[in-house]
Order: sequence, then structure tokens, then C-alpha cells
Amino acid sequence: MLASTLSLIAFAWTALAVPTAVPREDTEPSFAPSDGFAITSVGAIGTGCPPGSSYVLVSDDNTALTAIFSEFYALAGPGVSISQNRKACQLTLSVKVPAGYNFGLKNIESAGFYQLDADVTASQGSYYYFQGGLAEAAALTDYAGPVDGAEYVNKADYDLTSTVRSPCGKDVVLNINNNLRVSNSKNKQGSGAIAKDFINLKQTLNLDWQAC
Repeated sequence: MLASTLSLIAFAWTALAVPTAVPREDTEPSFAPSDGFAITSVGAIGTGCPPGSSYVLVSDDNTALTAIFSEFYALAGPGVSISQNRKACQLTLSVKVPAGYNFGLKNIESAGFYQLDADVTASQGSYYYFQGGLAEAAALTDYAGPVDGAEYVNKADYDLTSTVRSPCGKDVVLNINNNLRVSNSKNKQGSGAIAKDFINLKQTLNLDWQAC
């Protein structure tokens, strides 16, 4: 089962071209400064995002960031190294913030693919903080098998969003840590995989802007 999962993931990634911005289908009301917001640099480091395998796009209305990964997946099963059970990626974004505004991250929308045998579990987590700040906010989602190969789409709210905000009108460095985990501790003969992302290779982080 695991071999077929890896084949599907590899085929999808090989077939994909360089990603482009995807129109958002968010029905929530949004607010953002009309100009002055920009991502001036992006860094990525971690086992889930080798050099050249991740991108960050900004929506036209400045209300969302889309992180795009091409090699972000975790695996578990007989013969699979324990190093494959957990993958992580930290994105470091230098952000230009217009005068009179601050922002935090409201929620994270993820789409991907997972395949889990009985009693095999998976999870994805994301947390963010502003460089130099002490507070951080987290968003977590868990999955449980058996699942015989399925796409997932979910939205998870960050906790403490109201308190984890950028300084008013000051440029900041935003750190976003993402991780994927798969565990077969309750079924050592079982296999599992989770990928972010199987088709669209995207993760949307919705911004929460405030005038200050």
C-alpha cells in the first residue's frame, strides 16, 4: 500500500508545472490595506522544504499568503526510516507593513493527500511568531486510519490570534513553522503517508489586519 502511495505522490509532483497564484474562494469578510504591504524576502529551511522546493505567493487583495511545497511529506511503515516519520519546514518572511496597520494570522487552509492503515495516525501542525516577540499561536489537525487514500481539505484556526500581532506600522520578520507526522506505534505492520500537498501544493494563511 505504501509503495502505491509513494508512486501516486511522485507522479503528481512530476506532472506539476511552476505554480501560479490561485483565486481564493473564501466567503469570510476580509479587510486589508490597499497598498504598502509586501513580502520582501522568503527563507525556507527544514527536512520538508529542501532548497528550491517552496514558494510563497501573496493574494491580489493582500488578505492571504499561499505557501507552496513540492517535497513536503511524512511516511511510516515497515522498512521506513524513523527519520521519515516527521518532516518540518520553517518559513521566514520579511514583511513590509504599511503605516497605521498591524496583522496576525487568522487561520490556515490546507489541502493534501493521506493514506493510513488501521490504527495508523497522522497530524499536521503550524505555529507562527514574530521575530523578537515572546508569543506564538498554533493550529493543529489530527487524522486516523483506516483511510484508503483520500484528499483532504481543512481549515484550522490559530489560537491566541488576537494577541499574536505585528507591531503597529513596523516592518517585521514572520516565522511560520509547519510539521507533518505519521505514527504506526499502535500497528507496527501498518503503513501511512501524508503529503502537503498532493494536487495543488498549497497552504493558505489568511491574514487578520487591524488599523492601529
